[in-house]
Amino acid sequence: MQTICLIPGDGIGPEVIGAAADILSALDLPLKCETYSAGWSCFEKTGKALPEETLAAVKSTGYALFGATSSPSGGAPGYRSPILELRQDLNLFANLRPLRSLPIPDARPDIDLLIVRENTEGLYVRRERWETPDTAIAERVITRAASQRIAQVAVKQAGRRRGRLTIAHKANVLTKTDGLFLETARKVAAEFGGLEIEDRLVDALAHDLVRTPERFDVILAPNLYGDILSDLASALVGGLGVAASVNVGDSCAVYEPVHGSAPDIAGKGIANPSAALLSLALMLDDLQFSEAATRIRSALTSTLQAGICTPDLGGDVRTTDMIAAITARL
Repeated sequence: MQTICLIPGDGIGPEVIGAAADILSALDLPLKCETYSAGWSCFEKTGKALPEETLAAVKSTGYALFGATSSPSGGAPGYRSPILELRQDLNLFANLRPLRSLPIPDARPDIDLLIVRENTEGLYVRRERWETPDTAIAERVITRAASQRIAQVAVKQAGRRRGRLTIAHKANVLTKTDGLFLETARKVAAEFGGLEIEDRLVDALAHDLVRTPERFDVILAPNLYGDILSDLASALVGGLGVAASVNVGDSCAVYEPVHGSAPDIAGKGIANPSAALLSLALMLDDLQFSEAATRIRSALTSTLQAGICTPDLGGDVRTTDMIAAITARL
């Protein structure tokens, strides 16, 4: 029996991961769930934000559903973001963020796009230093190998979808780093064949995502650009509360809602479980339980159509009420 690691984390993480676990239990699939610790509260108790047993469990099972973690403003000695550590330690080089219109008031219609984000390089290598007491320097790393493997993921996804690939870059300014990313991505896409390919300066792309998001299919981006563009695009389909994602490597995958720990509403019982459920659906697709994944998406959609949703989506129900309505529609 396949085991799934549940990593609730901090803030609303335990609430939305608990909701996802309830839905998974209702589906009665041959899957076993085990819960592991990570995050700021874990760091305060143990001195480790990502315990070795948590990392080992994800390595062993290959699948994890991650909630959210809080990070202290300005950092803290010895603390490192658990999700960034998981991405680096497990070499989760691809971050996939699907964004699709939902029947909620703030969602734009006819949006169905996928942002494929390089997940291990760019500025997120965290190579920072002080050059002088008044000047801080951050190094940005782009390699041909990493650019090639993320481009391969993107072109395969585009081939399975509508066959359109947009490459985000700023090669007019960052001629070496973004130039290498763009050159490599275009070469991979050309070798794949059968795709409609365009490259866009990332600032112009952000503009067009706001103006005409429905025209995009798959967007390939370096790490930081992908992070920003995916949050921007999530606002077009209802906000971060409905934004799902998966971090993928060669042997492991960590699925996560991207809304953060939301400490202002933690413990109030009004956390939006949509992103966690959509992340769970992505996992079930990859585990070859596609029929169950479709049931989750359909039940969530019909629940939202009925106006049964948490306050951030314009409703007035609690998390437990929304989960009960979704469960009844499974």
